Amino acid sequence: MKIRVRRLVDVPLPCRQTDGSAGFDLHAAEEIVVPAHGYASVGTGLAIELPKKAEAQVRPRSGLAAKHGIGILNGPGTVDSDYRGEVRVVLFNASDRDHKVNCGDRIAQLVFSVLADVELVEADSLSQTSRGPGGFGHTGQ
Repeated sequence: MKIRVRRLVDVPLPCRQTDGSAGFDLHAAEEIVVPAHGYASVGTGLAIELPKKAEAQVRPRSGLAAKHGIGILNGPGTVDSDYRGEVRVVLFNASDRDHKVNCGDRIAQLVFSVLADVELVEADSLSQTSRGPGGFGHTGQ
C-alpha cells in the first residue's frame, strides 16, 4: 500500500525505527509544553492521503510513557481516509512535572490498517457463549 504524504512544514517523514516496527514515528512540528496533569495538541506538520478502506491509528510511544508519563489522550486516534488536514496528536501528561516537546521530537506513531467490509444487521437475540455478557475484568485479571 502506498500512502501519499504532504509536508506542511519542514519535518521528517514518518519512518519505522527497525525492520520489525509496526509503527511509523511521528515528529513534533512545533515546540510546546504539555503541563503537569494536563494536555496539549501537537502538530506534526503532515497531511496524509489514505486509500478508501484504510485508516491510520495514532498511537502512543512506550518510551514517552515509561520515562515521562506522556500518553495520547484519545489513543489510539483515528485518521480517516477522507481527512486531508494536519495530523495532530493530543498528548496528556500524567506526571507532576511539565513536559517540553521540542520540534523534531518523536511524539507518537502511525499504524496503518485495512478496514473490513462490514454490514451491521439488527437482531432480536445473539448466539450464546461460555463468557456471555461478562466483561471488565470478568475473566479474573
